[in-house]
Amino acid sequence: MILDLVILVFTLIFIVFCSELFTNGIEWLGQRLQLSEGVVGSVLAAVGTALPETLIPVVALIFFGKQHGAEVGIGAIAGAPFMLSTLTFGLCGISCLLFTRSGRRKPGLEIKKGVIKRDLRFFIAAYILAMAASFLPAQGYWRPAMAVLLVLIYPFYLWKSFAHEGEVGEEPESLYLDRLLKLGSKRLRLIVPQIVLGLLGISTGAYFFVETIQNLSDDFHIPPLVLSLIICPVATELPEKINSVLWLRSNKDTLALGNVSGALVFQSCFPVAFGVAFTAWQLDTGTLLSGAVAITAATFYLLMLKFSRLQPWHLAIGSIAYAITIAAIIHLDLT
Repeated sequence: MILDLVILVFTLIFIVFCSELFTNGIEWLGQRLQLSEGVVGSVLAAVGTALPETLIPVVALIFFGKQHGAEVGIGAIAGAPFMLSTLTFGLCGISCLLFTRSGRRKPGLEIKKGVIKRDLRFFIAAYILAMAASFLPAQGYWRPAMAVLLVLIYPFYLWKSFAHEGEVGEEPESLYLDRLLKLGSKRLRLIVPQIVLGLLGISTGAYFFVETIQNLSDDFHIPPLVLSLIICPVATELPEKINSVLWLRSNKDTLALGNVSGALVFQSCFPVAFGVAFTAWQLDTGTLLSGAVAITAATFYLLMLKFSRLQPWHLAIGSIAYAITIAAIIHLDLT
């Protein structure tokens, strides 16, 4: 047990280090390609960190069989948007408040509203379709058509993102590989390897994190339901959380929140389309509840952006919504 705790701590440190490599590399890729902070955060960083966990439902269906694998896959697919829209945004708000209190950043949030509003609108629309797909007839072409529609939403989202691109962000700190090799931070032959190294490190670290958490859950006799609903999703969403916290610390709020909102759009399109097309996609009450909370949370943030100024404490409310929903799902499962 002590060894597992030591491994857990070192794994978290390793993930943070690799996240630093990734965020630094992504910022320089944006500089190299002359992309705005909105595109860098919502597209490059979001897709990069979402890809590893997107493989979970695919692996579940292939290696665990159609029935059990479908259950695992649907849980992974529905869990990601719920986690991102509540706990991850909530941790962003809490981190911002803590960094402000310690004097490490400015108070409030300085974001490009158009970027986050666009992401949230696309997510809400796509995820409503995803939840509605559960009520479509299992036979016929309705569900395959819905899956195709969800996939097509993302290219349209990319077009809107690049069409309304803003100014290129400020030049970040020197590329870490450049500090060693002294070849220049704008060289793609340094930027791409650093991003790949960061992603591989994050994925490897997250894998060992989950393995260690599972060992600890056995030691402490934590119920499997709690493990699947709380601990494992937290681990698989670690990249988005840590990357966003690092950017918030540096007052790069559009990058930080765009990383989460962009991941929401990606997760509500491709993984959900896979679930609709290749599983029964019959969502139980708990899954539908998590979907409703995710959509409600995103709508709340969107309204705050539209009618007032989004504040860190608005985001922090998401963590409360997460805790209440998890408690409700556990209660539903036990009754």
